[in-house]
Formats: sequence, structure tokens, C-alpha cells
Amino acid sequence: MEATQDLNERRLADAWADLQTHANEGLPLQADAYRLAFADPEFLLRRETRGIRFQLEMLKPDLAQRDAGIENTIVVFGSARFREASEAQEQLVRAERSGDAREIKRAKALVRNAHYYHHAREFARTVARYSAQCAKAEQLFICTGGGPGIMEAANRGAHDEGAPTVGLNIALPHEQAANPYVSPDLSFKFHYFALRKMHFMMRAKALLAFPGGFGTLDELFEVITLVQCKKSKPVPILLFGSDYWKRLINLEVLVEEGTISPEDLDLFKYVDDPQTAWEHILRFYDLKG
Repeated sequence: MEATQDLNERRLADAWADLQTHANEGLPLQADAYRLAFADPEFLLRRETRGIRFQLEMLKPDLAQRDAGIENTIVVFGSARFREASEAQEQLVRAERSGDAREIKRAKALVRNAHYYHHAREFARTVARYSAQCAKAEQLFICTGGGPGIMEAANRGAHDEGAPTVGLNIALPHEQAANPYVSPDLSFKFHYFALRKMHFMMRAKALLAFPGGFGTLDELFEVITLVQCKKSKPVPILLFGSDYWKRLINLEVLVEEGTISPEDLDLFKYVDDPQTAWEHILRFYDLKG
């Protein structure tokens, strides 16, 4: 039996070695009916095998996090474009030197919003410090989309405290790389937005949404909808930066027009500082800080 297993493992290794050789040497893969199906990227990328790719994107991050003992996460969303204060200030200086009005306006917005980077980083530090005192099964881990901006800030805060930190990145046309503060063995890359968003919720014990664009709104409202429709367990949904969120969208209109129930507005809370956000999560789960 062991000999058969060793033979199978060698064959699997040979299949991947052959595939790797083609990749390293830039050789095109010729059509080959005899190639093992799982080692045939041309086959795996067919339209008909999309369901298999869904399964793989579901399983790989799930199994890796399970092996690492990551069972409970706090998910932090927010703009990929925000920067920390020093970098934002440097961009403003360069923009003013250029005299480009559009660049100056953009750089001033970065400076104005740099405090969100600081707050996301500080919040993640708080979570990591709390979890360091907990048993493994009770620890909370920071999980983000793995990119720059607010995502980087949150991963960075957990990294500051020596905590593992999860990144669920997405392959985009402009190629978004993982930020350097995601733990390498917990840095995952997705093709499908749907599977990525599913993973955000699978282990989430809370969601903290900082100001962001379309992507942040998409992720936020999917979570609210899942909780509203009881497709997901209730979790704290916190909108960081009440001025931003209330200027962006008047959710009271939904109640006034009868498209949601008044109690649906209780599904989320506005917060304006990291400690308030953290205390709300502690109260929700009756935890001691």
C-alpha cells in the first residue's frame, strides 16, 4: 500500500514539475489529452469547469485558515486609496510643486482623510492586544481585502503587535498586490468576487467599514442584506466616520419610503474612534476588554 502511495505521489509531482517547466521556460502548453486533468490549466480554465474553480476558491482559503487556527475574524473594509499622514503630505508637496490643480485637489483629499489610516491601524492593534491574552479558540484576527489603504492600515496594526493577519486579495486588471503586512501563509488571491465576499463572512464576528468607494459599498451592503434577511448570523456592523457615511447616503429615506423597516436601521452603528468601535464589539458579545 505504501509503495502504491509513493508511486502516486511521484506521479503527481512529475505532473506539476512538467507544468512548472513550461511556466519557467515560457513554453506554450500544447493540447494533450493524456495530461492529468488537474495539471491541465487549459482544461481548468474552460467555461465548463467554472464550478470546479468555485470549489477550489472556496476550499483553499478555508482549509488554510482552519490549519492556522483562524476561526474568528474582525473584517475591516475601506478605501484602497487612503494613505498614512506622512505619505499623504509628501504627495501634497509634490502636487503643489507641479502646479496641477487636479493633483493638488486629490492630494488635499488624501491629507484630509489620512486620519482614517491611523484609526484603522490603531483599532487593529487593540484587537491584536486583546487576542494575545485569549485562548486560541477565542482569539479574534484582523481580516481585510489584503490591498493598500485602509486594508494595509488594519493589517499593519495587527502586524505591529505580532499577530497573524489575513488578506483576501482579488485579481484586478490593474493588478492589486497584497500589502506587506498580511501574514504570507494567510495571503489569498481570488478571481471571483462572490467567493471572496463569502470568505469575509464565514469567520466574521464583526465588520468595521471605513470610508471607501464602490467596492466598500458593495461589501458593506451585501453584509447588511445577509443579516437583514437572516442568511447570516447577526454581527456588529460599524460604519466608521459618521460624517462621511451620513453625507454619502441618507438611509432614513429608506424608512420614510417604506422600503425597509425602522428596526433595520439598528443593524449598523456609526462610530468615530477606534475605542468606541472596540467597546461596541465587546458589549455585543459580553466580553471583558
